[in-house]
Amino acid sequence: MTSGNLSIGVAASLAAVDAADWDACACPAVESNSEVVESDSQHDRDHPFIRHAFLLALEESGSAVGRTGWAGAHLLARDEAGALLACAPAYLKAHSQGEYVFDHSWADAYQRAGGTYYPKVQVSVPFTPATGRRLLVRPGPRAQEAREALVAGLRALRREADASSVHVTFLPKDEWDMLGAAGFLQRTDQQFHWLNEGYGSYDDFLGALASRKRKALKKERREAVAAGIEIERLTGAAITEAHWDAFFRFYMDTGSRKWGRPYLTRTFFSLVGERMADRVLLVMAKREGRYIAGAINFIGADALYGRNWGCVEQHPFLHFEVCYHQAIDFAIERGLARVEAGAQGEHKLARGYRPVTSYSAHDIADPSLRRAVAQYLDRERMHVEAINEELEEMAPFRKGS
Repeated sequence: MTSGNLSIGVAASLAAVDAADWDACACPAVESNSEVVESDSQHDRDHPFIRHAFLLALEESGSAVGRTGWAGAHLLARDEAGALLACAPAYLKAHSQGEYVFDHSWADAYQRAGGTYYPKVQVSVPFTPATGRRLLVRPGPRAQEAREALVAGLRALRREADASSVHVTFLPKDEWDMLGAAGFLQRTDQQFHWLNEGYGSYDDFLGALASRKRKALKKERREAVAAGIEIERLTGAAITEAHWDAFFRFYMDTGSRKWGRPYLTRTFFSLVGERMADRVLLVMAKREGRYIAGAINFIGADALYGRNWGCVEQHPFLHFEVCYHQAIDFAIERGLARVEAGAQGEHKLARGYRPVTSYSAHDIADPSLRRAVAQYLDRERMHVEAINEELEEMAPFRKGS
């Protein structure tokens, strides 16, 4: 389709899109070496998950492809000369798995009423509940035009694919506001992030906590490694295929019990290790010379993103040490502004993580379904706001800290 003087196309594969062009839209401040002022603190100047290399690894590894229910339909907005001005990672979905923003009840209700909910258009990073830009626009005089073209393109894709809806998930608030003004329904949810208040060390962070909480975390960290467990933090060339073999074993064991079917293939980890090793932090726990647990994190310019964890031995507090405390240590050392520890988990609150709001936007074609969902979301947003305020009061920090 065309929108104004821009043409909107769809790429079924990221392999058909030039990596440098995509990344110039995804991380323009880094790729162009220019200063791009963003209006929302949830923007990461160099977000690992929206980069071409990460999204292509999901595809080439067989993790996010048509046969797993993630058929690529990536939107591309080009100018009259064919230059890429904007893009969006989009998929035609045949189910609602691996999204972390749950619409199963919407699908069930619609299908009971005789509607067909799938396919739907999903604008997101598969299996990755991390906030990041979804309307990827190259800076310049036509940026607003390109952004509006992407929105028009999403609705055109919905119509052409005979999809029930468009879902843009884990987007920053400024994009959420913009899509709300364009008529998308607005949804909120909750995550827990650790925020770096300029701490020079983990002890500095502990000093901001109430005395009882501070003592509890010190004891927890001691007990986590009390069984002779060693912790290793690996990034870059230090990560070998042997490390990926061990981590994948943990991922499959824990993921099979937690989700029933883990989403990521073994090949995915090799690909990100090959192409993005400097963006990966692998935290591994070893006992008696054998790796027993691990967590994978991805490193942005401004944040550390905790993603997957697994283990083959159960030890008290080891999960908290590997996933949360080590992430805080690393963020302080690197001067990162925050740690995003993934979806859900009120247990993170006691480890110094704070409740934050996450955002999604939804465009639903059927007026009856749209009306019912809109009423539900009005109530849900108020509930999320109230719960976040309540949880913030429960944070372990000293009063006034």
